[in-house]
Formats: sequence, C-alpha cells, structure tokens
Amino acid sequence: MLKPMFGVVALTLLTSHTTLGATVTGGGASMPAKLYKGSADSILPINFSYAASGSGIGKTAFLMNNPMLLGATTGTVHYIGSDSILSSSELSAYSTNYRGAYGPLIQIPLAGTAVTIPYKKPDITDLNLTSAQLCDAFSGAKVTWGQLLGNPADRTPIRIVYQRGGSGATELLTRHLNSVCPTRFATNSTFTNARLPAGGALPSNWVAVQPYESVRNAVDNVSGSIGYEGPDGVDLSDNSKIARVNGLLPTLANRVIAVRSVAPPGVAADRADPSKWIPVFVNPNAGYSIVGYTNFVFGQCYKDATVAADLRAFLTQHYGGTTTNRAVADHRFVPLVASWKSAIMSAFITGTSENLAINNPSVCNGKGRP
Repeated sequence: MLKPMFGVVALTLLTSHTTLGATVTGGGASMPAKLYKGSADSILPINFSYAASGSGIGKTAFLMNNPMLLGATTGTVHYIGSDSILSSSELSAYSTNYRGAYGPLIQIPLAGTAVTIPYKKPDITDLNLTSAQLCDAFSGAKVTWGQLLGNPADRTPIRIVYQRGGSGATELLTRHLNSVCPTRFATNSTFTNARLPAGGALPSNWVAVQPYESVRNAVDNVSGSIGYEGPDGVDLSDNSKIARVNGLLPTLANRVIAVRSVAPPGVAADRADPSKWIPVFVNPNAGYSIVGYTNFVFGQCYKDATVAADLRAFLTQHYGGTTTNRAVADHRFVPLVASWKSAIMSAFITGTSENLAINNPSVCNGKGRP
C-alpha cells in the first residue's frame, strides 16, 4: 500500500499545485487530471486540490469519505473526478451507509472523452484495427502481430500495456469490447477482472502501469507494444503512434459525432437519479468507437457553507457558459453542448422545485459532508 500511496501524494504535490490554504479537497481520475489542475489552463480554482489516484480509488475515497486515499491525513473528500460510472451497488451502499448523514450525491458529466490506442511498431505507420482485432489483442487470443494482422512471417510478440487497479479508461475500453466479444470481456474498471476468466493469468510480457502513469511512455519503451489511455497530451491525428479503430482516428470531429447523440434526463425522477445523468456508449453508430464522459461527483449537502459556495462557483463557471470550453478542447476533451449545461445548471445550481440544488435547505437540514 505504501508505494501506490506515495505515487498519489507525489503526483498531488508535483502536478496539482495543492496549497496549504486549499479548502476543497478532491481527486480521482487521471485522464482529466491536467484539465483539472497543474496546467496553465486548468479549470479548478486555486483553493481546490486534486490528487490523480485513478477513478477506482477516487470513487472509494468519496463514497467512504476517506481522504487518506487521496494523500491527505485529515479532512473531507468534497468531490472527485471519475471516468468510471458509479455502479448500482456503489450507489446502494452509499445510500445505506452515508446518505442519512451526508445527504444525496450528485454525478454529472464534465466533458466528453475517448480512449485512444497507442502503439509502437516501427514497420507500421498506419495501423487500423477493427473492434474484433482489439478483442483478439487485448484478450490474448492472438499473441503475435503476424497473427493479428494476417502476416505469418511477422512473429513480433504483442506486448499489452494496461492500467492497474480501477481505471475509467479501462471501463470505457472494456464496455466497448464487451459489446463485441462478451465471452472474452466483461465491463469492469479493473482490466484483470474485465478480461475473462476474471483473474486469469496474463502473458508474461504484458505490463501494468499505475493509472497516473503514462501508458504512452510504457508503449514507446518496447517495440511491439500496444495499450490504451485518454486523449490529453496525445497527437490524435498521428496514425503512426495512435491506431485507427474501425477506420477512424479519435479526432475531435469523430468524438463529437459519437458523444453528442443523447439528451439530458427529461423527467423529475430521472433528474434525481445519479445513474441517469451519465450516458453510456457501447458501440456508437457513428464516429469513433470508444467514447464516454469524464464525470464530476460531489455531494448535495455540505456542513461548511464556504465549501458549498466554492463548489457552486466552480460549477457555475464550468456549466453556466462557455468560459472553460477552450481549455476542455485544448486538453483533447469534448465540451458539453448548451442543452446539457443548461439542464445541469437548472437542476443543481439555480435550483428548481425538485430540490436538487447544492445545500437546498429542504434536503440538507442537519445533513452534510463535514
């Protein structure tokens, strides 16, 4: 446990610009970490911290209010970023164990995203893989590049680089693979559980990296490697380093087509249900094949009114207009369309008769994250 925790702490200190005066504590998904904190155009306010622990650890830290998982020794986990959707069992456990004291939780999309497929094969500069070939490679059904691409003379071993532990990128990838080859993959945020049989032995040349480590660097270290990671910091038009999937690169245009095809929750019961706010894309009819949303998870109720006000101000900045759209796009994510932003503002910020807004007195009287 010490090594992963050191990695979280180190990343928080080095890339998150955490200050001693930070009043709003969070972390989680590594895919959007630079968008949140640590870059010149990051969107979180200066008094927000963000520890890139991976979506799995982030969700646990928030649901159990355990700041130690995000590198802090005391305090409260006020929010997280997660590319992994809160499961029905996670939501049920939270309702049973914490909702009475903390109040409801809220889960909303922050931006559209994609899982890219970096590879290193010096003799190939235009790799194009079908979803079936991705199943073959990531399941281990094909162990050489020659087997995968129909060239028996090429005996180069396929070296898979996958993310260790709970990862939103893993969940997005395996959700797509499950739709194509369900006997080989389940949808799961942990790669070794998603690849069937769960917990089965992996080929000895496959490599795991921590969610906050670069898959791209691990792929580049050894010829014959292929992996998966988010879009930030990647030249999405370079087919010599990023594979096309079903003929398409994960360019902005191809991602926009895939993720902007659904409307926000339209009825009160759905708006009150955190599971209804995150669209699931299994195998889009158009655009890039492996897409989803990176999500923002927070509480409706906070005992510290300053924290509630700070969260409300950030959410208003991000969802109340277009001021953060440039940063979102520059970090290779897809900004939300106006209809989604308006729905989120109406439900959780400006408030409606549905009583969903942050620190609504009808819901939060005597309740709240400490």
